Amino acid sequence: MTQDTPDKPSQCAHISLPRARSILAEKTVNEISQRFASFFEHGTLKVELYEPVKADYQTPHRQDEVYIILDGTGIFEMADERVPFAPGDFLFVAAGVPHRFTQFGDSMTTWVIFYGPDGGEVA
Repeated sequence: MTQDTPDKPSQCAHISLPRARSILAEKTVNEISQRFASFFEHGTLKVELYEPVKADYQTPHRQDEVYIILDGTGIFEMADERVPFAPGDFLFVAAGVPHRFTQFGDSMTTWVIFYGPDGGEVA
């Protein structure tokens, strides 16, 4: 199994959470107040670690998306729905659907997984 190699994935990949957090901590907060790092890509699959800072300014994405919440609590808004989230929660957002995190504290961290074709998969 390949270990901690975000830039060169093979048939198997392993990204430890402590290593991912270390890499993310080295990133500076960008101009729209968020911190993210990409860790793995294979075909249409892309895995990132994301920490919004103060506000989440996401725009709809071209691919389907999954969040797995690691730290923090708050509200996740998608389309007209609002759901509370906490560590361990799984959130799915279809391609093109407006969404964002709100009412979160300073420690919100989530895995972000993009996959599928532009426009999303057909259900």
